Amino acid sequence: MEVEELRQWLGSNIKALQESILQEQYQISAVRKVEISKLDGGTRMLGIPTVKDRMIQQAIHQELNRYYEPHFSEHSYGFRKGRSAKQAIVQASCYIAEGKEWVVDIDLEKFFDKINHDRLMQRLSKGIGDKRLLRLINACLKAEIMTDGLLEQRISGTPQGSPLSPLLSNIVLDELDKELEKRGLSFCRYADDCNIYVRSRKAGERVLKSLTDFIERKLKLKVNREKSGVRHCSLVKFLGYTILPEGKIRVADKSIERLKSKIKAFTKRNRGVRLEQIVLELNKVIVGWTNYFHLANCWLTTFRDLDGWLRRKLRCYRLKQCGRKYTIYKFLRSFGIPETTSWNVVMYSQGWWKMSQKKAAGKAMNSLWFSQMGLQSLQVRMSR
Repeated sequence: MEVEELRQWLGSNIKALQESILQEQYQISAVRKVEISKLDGGTRMLGIPTVKDRMIQQAIHQELNRYYEPHFSEHSYGFRKGRSAKQAIVQASCYIAEGKEWVVDIDLEKFFDKINHDRLMQRLSKGIGDKRLLRLINACLKAEIMTDGLLEQRISGTPQGSPLSPLLSNIVLDELDKELEKRGLSFCRYADDCNIYVRSRKAGERVLKSLTDFIERKLKLKVNREKSGVRHCSLVKFLGYTILPEGKIRVADKSIERLKSKIKAFTKRNRGVRLEQIVLELNKVIVGWTNYFHLANCWLTTFRDLDGWLRRKLRCYRLKQCGRKYTIYKFLRSFGIPETTSWNVVMYSQGWWKMSQKKAAGKAMNSLWFSQMGLQSLQVRMSR
């Protein structure tokens, strides 16, 4: 069933659906396995439920959230209404400004795939009195996975892609939050990304050792020892940012690398679309990216350099669009570039990238020209 068909289907089947759920006759369907590439390499498995199952899980989520949300920790920021990654960054910045510059960075190995069903159901049973609802949630957790028409049994984990998974993950990790609060530790958690802030490496190593034991023994989850560790704040990437001593915030190096990779994909010289279309596509990326990273308050000269690099990529693209040498010559002349200079650019440049670096190309397609075309500036947006 397509999403668009659900409303019409419910019009004549809603009563029967409600009855089948109340009578425990409703059968949860297999989820469709989809793998997507992770930014740091490898793949992430998603489990996509059918439309009906998705609607039922969303209904369960909305009801359970009313009960569990008031009990969640103030230090938990992921998948919660009125809370965001930006709030987590601001709080982390405050901890570091207080002198807690050492970060216990805990990485949970394949967290969503490793959640222990028995332990989760036991925890849910303490808050949910309706056994039918518990059995329905358990059926959602154990839904088979369909891969190329073949069914595979699920024995642990809650599939990413399910509307219920975000809430269940917070219920599981709320135990970790409560343990950290009991110990009086300063921390921020966004989903399975948890950072604890301490004043020395030695204190951090003690915390990491004891928490690893708690997570693996009590929560039945696996800590990725290769990625976890105690690091100085300037070496830690948290939700795309790096927080420096005194609480200064900058964009993490990997976040900038990912932005550059996106820009490279949009400005491939063999795309064969108008430059104006590429500018529109890039603007969507630039606006979304700067809206998220606007908390950065240092290393802002990076964005001036990025602007310059981006404009050069676009100059390179536009010059290649001209194709023939004489067409490039005429294009440069249309900007008032002297005749001899225009010919020198065409005749003595080794490749499009070298040509885009010429002063004449920069003078013709300058920042004002791109601004008039509507290109957004990273530096301007990040400096607001």
